Amino acid sequence: MSDLETLQALLEARFSCRAYRSDPVEDEVIRAIVDAARHVPSWCNAQPWQLLITRGEATDTFRDALYATAQSTVPTPDLPWPEGYPGIYGDRRRACGFQLYDAVGIAKGDRAASAMQMMENYRLFGAPHVAIVTAPTALGPYGAMDTGGFVTAFCLAAQAQGVATIPQAAIAAQAPFVRQHFDIAEDRMILCAISFGYADMDHPANGFRTGRAAVSDIIDWRDT
Repeated sequence: MSDLETLQALLEARFSCRAYRSDPVEDEVIRAIVDAARHVPSWCNAQPWQLLITRGEATDTFRDALYATAQSTVPTPDLPWPEGYPGIYGDRRRACGFQLYDAVGIAKGDRAASAMQMMENYRLFGAPHVAIVTAPTALGPYGAMDTGGFVTAFCLAAQAQGVATIPQAAIAAQAPFVRQHFDIAEDRMILCAISFGYADMDHPANGFRTGRAAVSDIIDWRDT
């Protein structure tokens, strides 16, 4: 298998895992994932990403406190959320949501059930670990963009180790709580979290896969 075929296989196998087994990931496996991900490019080689990773009791304490906070607190992300999802972007977003709801048996239009499913974000979907991903505020959008590359590399390296992941903007929506809970410095933006562990493949939430745009929908060739 060529290097490209290996990468393609990892990209196609990776999915956003929404149900986990309780088994922890070994420290050496987590270190290997980060060791691989740290080689991604960044503007001026700034390497702005930092991770705060929980394990054991720290995960459960955070999970319980985050869930309670999210039930009564208005989202306040450090990085502004999208103003909207126009056109095809909204279509893809809705399609993903409907696939999830169909998988877990939520009827279309059942807003109470869909809201409960959304709140599973704040339970970390049962994952034994969560990585809080931050970047320096001073680096602005470009620091965030560079860190997004690291998040992708982390997820692919995890997949290569048999570890499932889900990047979560929802947790960053509770940035003030997350910052206080972990004593994160004010000069770092909380960009997202990555919940991770070993997937519970018997759970229906892990039984669907989202579609991808065709290459022809992505490339705009220019010859002159």
